[in-house]
Amino acid sequence: MTKPDPKRERLAKLGTLNPHPESVDAAWFRSGDFFDAHDLVQVKYEMLRHASTGGATKAQAAALFGVSRPTFYQAETAFSRDGLPGLLPKQRGPKGAHKLDADLMAFIEGRMRSDGAIQARALAEQIATELGISIHPRSIERAIARKKKR
Repeated sequence: MTKPDPKRERLAKLGTLNPHPESVDAAWFRSGDFFDAHDLVQVKYEMLRHASTGGATKAQAAALFGVSRPTFYQAETAFSRDGLPGLLPKQRGPKGAHKLDADLMAFIEGRMRSDGAIQARALAEQIATELGISIHPRSIERAIARKKKR
């Protein structure tokens, strides 16, 4: 049984654990001293550095570091735009309340003005009945809380 590696656990928690460290063929990553093939941000950075200063083509650098060419170009664009933080993983999925647009919020606010004690569950039922849109009551509660913060 192997002892858990705290760095790998932390990388996994942060979403920066390289899923294929065995694909990194760069010799300096095999020494195990400073370079860590499990650290995806470090692998991407070194790949970009190797392509820009090491004399390798982009395709060669991508192959040497075990990533696809599209991944290389995405990393290159992100690094050019944002620097090192651009190599960090981005949140996946919807970035906000995509169903609760301005029209729907106006509907909710109108109902709340006419009945200040209306509950989110009742609002969700009214939205489903009258507008044909399925919204979870908790999403409505969060949207109302965000609106109050402003």
